[in-house]
Amino acid sequence: MNDFSELYKRIEYLRNSGVKMKEIADWVGMAPSVLSSLYTTVLPAYFDAAKTMPQNEALDQALSLVNNVSKRRLLTGLEETLIRLDKLEPNQQQTQKGNSFIESLNEELSLSARRLSNICGLYNSYSLSSSSDCLKCEPFIIALSEDKEYIRIGRLNAYGEVQWGIGVNGDPQNFYCLFSESPVPPLILVTVYLQIPMFRNPGQLRGLYLGLDYNRNPVARRIVLIKESESTSTEDFLTMKGCLVAKEDFTPEQQTYYDYTCQTGDYIKMCTVPSLRMDESDLIKEKKMLAL
Repeated sequence: MNDFSELYKRIEYLRNSGVKMKEIADWVGMAPSVLSSLYTTVLPAYFDAAKTMPQNEALDQALSLVNNVSKRRLLTGLEETLIRLDKLEPNQQQTQKGNSFIESLNEELSLSARRLSNICGLYNSYSLSSSSDCLKCEPFIIALSEDKEYIRIGRLNAYGEVQWGIGVNGDPQNFYCLFSESPVPPLILVTVYLQIPMFRNPGQLRGLYLGLDYNRNPVARRIVLIKESESTSTEDFLTMKGCLVAKEDFTPEQQTYYDYTCQTGDYIKMCTVPSLRMDESDLIKEKKMLAL
């Protein structure tokens, strides 16, 4: 376990010092996607599981979360990997770089494009409408960019407006879609967090939609994406239609999507409290207002 802890700390140090994951992977002779899975998923899961079970069982459980890390190669090459990592040091230019989070995000964009091509396609998303008791249906496109350097996300909202953004995943099970509801500044950020099933070409993705309501207050909702096509053509995407579906017009499938995404407890909302006092009374007042 000490060797794994040393491995994790060394990778963390290099990343925080501005060394890109691809550069670290090349240095130790490992595929970038394998090193990323090891750092973001396997090792954290192993450390957590090892608190309550034997180390070998904990490692098996952690490795079961990914499909690209070999236990045999990991163990036989661990000593050599640590030796090589000890010889890798960030240069002065790297340590003087700016925001390490932005560097990591740019790096993960490229890695995601190589890892997640199997979920690309056209989808219809279903979630709760903010304006009425309807099921909101909005097309999504998940596609590789033209240069294949990142995952491009598009949403065609219920009112015919197209919004473009990016997709990134930190580990094999989690995927984040980031885009702005506004085509020009100011930025109105929307984040759709999706869970990625552990098999190829899933037809359904589930997650949470985080954005702002019509009063610019934060709201989080369940969302489900149903794949309609393997196509990643922008032209095909733009022929799709977003809409609000009334209850009396539901198909059996849409009724299921409504029951999953639009019930009490399927969304969390905030509101703006007038005449703020900036103490606990504001919290009580906000909850009362939301109950109305």
